[in-house]
Amino acid sequence: MNIFTKTDTADQHWSKIWDEIEEGSKWLTPEPDVKRWAEGLEAGANILDLGAGVGRHSISLQAAGFKVTALDASPEGLAEIERADAGVTTHLGRMDMLPFEDHSFDHILSWNVIYHGNETVLLSTISEVRRVLKPGGTFMVTMLSKRRLWSDREKLNGPREISRNTWVFDDDKSDKRHPHFYCSAVEMLALFQGFEVTWMEDREHDKPGSWHWHLILERQA
Repeated sequence: MNIFTKTDTADQHWSKIWDEIEEGSKWLTPEPDVKRWAEGLEAGANILDLGAGVGRHSISLQAAGFKVTALDASPEGLAEIERADAGVTTHLGRMDMLPFEDHSFDHILSWNVIYHGNETVLLSTISEVRRVLKPGGTFMVTMLSKRRLWSDREKLNGPREISRNTWVFDDDKSDKRHPHFYCSAVEMLALFQGFEVTWMEDREHDKPGSWHWHLILERQA
């Protein structure tokens, strides 16, 4: 039986992806949901892109007139952002230990990031987001749906639940060999203490069965 002492390890996979990123990759194209969210934000707002990867959202948001800080655990991803020379501020760091003062940001984005780890890492990350986000600020975030879990268990080898709702698979071609947290609506909403939901949807991404929760949350005072 494998015993994990550290569960937020998926950056090991993504560092290799970012180091070999090619022009035209889907990871360079901003998501329509993020663009719509940004259209409703105040001009010049201070935004944290938490788990920014190669900066597809950071660079787009900066170009739209926002002040953007990109944080990621992968130096390879941040190097791509810096090469773009778009004016985005970069920070190398972990999502559950944010190197920022309280109430530093007007809004926070985290697309397909914070579910990479077990419930302890996830709760620590949400606590950190709540700490650095200003009251009244919004948090746009995606989570893995339990509908995705049933699909992954059928398609991927060696499914193992290593702790509550946290699964790993014997799959070296994706990041699923690293821990991922899956949740139902009720379980998910219980995680976000101190936030009010303003929008929520469970939706498939580009592949059949790739269900993700999409949320916009408002930080309560």
